[in-house]
Amino acid sequence: MVRDGLRYALALTAAGCFVWWLANPWVALPLWGGAAFCLYFFRDPERKAPEGDVAVAPADGKVLSVITLGPELTRVSIFMNLFDVHVNRAPIGGRIAEVCYRRGRFLVASRERAAEENENNTVVIEGEGTRVSFRQIAGIIARRIVFYKRPGDVVARGERVGLIKFGSRVDVFLGREWEIVVRPGDRVRAGESVIARRRGDD
Repeated sequence: MVRDGLRYALALTAAGCFVWWLANPWVALPLWGGAAFCLYFFRDPERKAPEGDVAVAPADGKVLSVITLGPELTRVSIFMNLFDVHVNRAPIGGRIAEVCYRRGRFLVASRERAAEENENNTVVIEGEGTRVSFRQIAGIIARRIVFYKRPGDVVARGERVGLIKFGSRVDVFLGREWEIVVRPGDRVRAGESVIARRRGDD
């Protein structure tokens, strides 16, 4: 479990106990229900990354779109709802070359405009002979992006690197050396589901 979830759950449980002491258990039930939801929402299951020249999903959720941005770049967008695991993981192994946080709006994350206008955090990983970036995007409910690593840190494929609190979206940007193997509507699991495979030498 993510530590933040335990803190939220304990705070809501304590508030519920205080309300119960002042009034009655029925009034405290919503607070205790909120505590239970926090324990569920901030779950952090173990995942095992696949072997081979592959890129894995950085987030749990549904593939929202696969868009070619030009001859050299494809974007895979993954939308997380409130019931998905919200821990984000590295799509490939390598060294974190850049981390760029940008303030912005809080539009519905599934909208195309959200990719550029919403608050976001873009991370570039260099390794395994390639360069892959991903962008954590805040949404209408998600109001906090968390990223644990810094430029220069080395990460393994599927390693935990951060989270977005309470539903949002992660975009992955892959170069022409990658063959995309997911389609819009597919469900993926962070750190386990393969979203792209390296192409062989031409």
